[in-house]
Amino acid sequence: MTLRLGWFSTGRDQAARNLLKTIMKKKEEGFFDIEIAFVFSNWEEGEGPDHPTYGDRRKFCDLVHQYEIPLVCLSWKKFMPDLRMKDKERWRSAYGAKMREMISPYPFDVGVLAGYMLWMDNESCDLFNLINLHPALPGGPKGTWQQVIWELIISRADKQGAMIHLCTREWDEGPPLTFCSFSLKTPEYRPLWDQIEKKLAEMSIEEIIKKEGENEPLFKKIRIDGEIREIPLLAYTIKFLADRKLRIVNRMLYEKERPLTEPYDLTDLVNEAVRRKEFEV
Repeated sequence: MTLRLGWFSTGRDQAARNLLKTIMKKKEEGFFDIEIAFVFSNWEEGEGPDHPTYGDRRKFCDLVHQYEIPLVCLSWKKFMPDLRMKDKERWRSAYGAKMREMISPYPFDVGVLAGYMLWMDNESCDLFNLINLHPALPGGPKGTWQQVIWELIISRADKQGAMIHLCTREWDEGPPLTFCSFSLKTPEYRPLWDQIEKKLAEMSIEEIIKKEGENEPLFKKIRIDGEIREIPLLAYTIKFLADRKLRIVNRMLYEKERPLTEPYDLTDLVNEAVRRKEFEV
């Protein structure tokens, strides 16, 4: 039975397009039996031509049309702006209700938050199985990928990775479903750790962040090694759900009929896919 996906994306950068392209490419190759029932965006087509993300959003919409996927748009800026200024929680709930009304003609089994930049409302989290990628291991740092990496450096972490978790009312706190990991203490990493230790002997981490930011070599290496694993992790998670090897029932993950008490480890499959460059766009 075909797994029907709802695809939620702001479409604001090339990464959003690459994600959709890769999933559609793997679908065409027969990697999994899926259908993307719709793509939902929180910007209207053609909205905000002066906004920095306009060019990328336009390319994303063009890509969705190219695949002949229904595109459903609801402008977060135009929707009840007075309420958004007065009461963000009520606005989020109202926006979610309107979104659910608009996507109701397109039933789906699992919703994928693929670069969706709005905080999903509570009611939608309760009603749907929505999954999101977080660039850290289960139990690891919260926040943006930048915040995660700096926290890893500060704590001298041994490992990094990524996980797919279920979206719940507690943002970024939903139960992890799958994950992959990689070591930060390999021979490739040792000289980079030595470099940053020397810097830390002379300045604070805040000064390093201000001076070098994302160009700091250790930071950059961690980001690259994490990013190349994100698409394979999502693709294999979708595959296992489509093949019914994994199932989500009442906010619990099952391996076929067996409930799992821990997230499913996809490290070996993801690392092999990275080695083979299987998911490069």
